[in-house]
Amino acid sequence: MSAQGVPSPTPPVPAAATLPFTPGEALTYQVRISRLGDVGTGRMWVEGPLAQPGPPIWVLRSEISAGKGPIRATDRTSSWFDPQRMAIVRFEKVEHHVLSNSEERVTIDRAGHRWTDAEGPHGTLASDQPLDELSFLYFLRTLPVDRDTVLRIARHFDADRNPTIVRVVGTDTITTPAGTFRTRVIEMEVRDPKRYKGTGIIRLHLYDGGCHIPIRIESRMPVLGITTLTLTGWTHAPQYPLALPCERG
Repeated sequence: MSAQGVPSPTPPVPAAATLPFTPGEALTYQVRISRLGDVGTGRMWVEGPLAQPGPPIWVLRSEISAGKGPIRATDRTSSWFDPQRMAIVRFEKVEHHVLSNSEERVTIDRAGHRWTDAEGPHGTLASDQPLDELSFLYFLRTLPVDRDTVLRIARHFDADRNPTIVRVVGTDTITTPAGTFRTRVIEMEVRDPKRYKGTGIIRLHLYDGGCHIPIRIESRMPVLGITTLTLTGWTHAPQYPLALPCERG
């Protein structure tokens, strides 16, 4: 961030051939809920490319299952992602919580500059390179995360969810079942009326090596409270990543 505290513009995104993730990457997490302890698991992984005409499409997946006894929650999210444009073409999210269930099944009409949810909502795209909450985490991994950086990013497909404010607030070293990692601590101020009744903070510890993988993710889930995901496993693709170092440690 500049001395005047003005958020920096979003830096350019690297080409798909040098992205810090690729199909075959898989991350596993232990889930800790503030009210319940260690009571679940999470996964994030990349599939693809899909066998279809047109540009390559990868599928980003996230799955969280946590809870104890009758207090349980699951969250499954999928983003159909164009790595050349760094933009989504489709998004699905299914949540089952103690007191509520919800689904989003969003398609992107790039030519018409619109998005449509099969459940009813629709609107004009907020960006020519739209993202959703899951693909935004992968997009964040492509950015330089220097000390004191502040970015104001308006790329969620739903204009009501913009902007996301990204702040680099420090460094840390974290020991997990997957190893010990130097990390940059990132705070994301997100707009999500359903989850946060306005804005909320997601705190990330991104690996300070070339891949910027999320070592720890802290957020709030409805009813359950503060939820922390801590890395327990990390699987590379066979030639991972293309032309980008991804050293451990």
